[in-house]
Amino acid sequence: MAISTGRVAENRRARFDYQIDDTLEAGLILKGSEVKSLRTGRASIAEAYATEEKGRLVLVNANIPVYPASRDNHEPKRIRELLVSRKQRDKLLGMIRREGMTLVPMALYFNDRGRAKIQLGMAKGRKKHDKREVQKDRDWSRQKNRLLRRG
Repeated sequence: MAISTGRVAENRRARFDYQIDDTLEAGLILKGSEVKSLRTGRASIAEAYATEEKGRLVLVNANIPVYPASRDNHEPKRIRELLVSRKQRDKLLGMIRREGMTLVPMALYFNDRGRAKIQLGMAKGRKKHDKREVQKDRDWSRQKNRLLRRG
């Protein structure tokens, strides 16, 4: 049996809505039907975020649809625990509490060993005018590259 690797889901709006300072990789505690559903490439992390619950890091609002061929299915939007080292967890929770940072899921994927991983970004929310500024900068750099290629 071949182990599928690669991206399952990606949060494409994260870099637009948030200023990403740092990224890290975390494991997920999943049920069997969730892993099967992920291997078919069906998941959504667009509305998901990571937070603290009872001293643990958890992923909230990630949608992993039910696996149709399974009798023992899971709830699609259940809270899933994240696996990080204690030192890393304490650092992240401190940043969330003190500095008002948010843990935003960037991508959900299988690593080369076939384990489900999630890439989290330490982010600070952008205001509407900041988003406009980012869009303006991206448009200008795109236009600049076009002009350089032509001339």
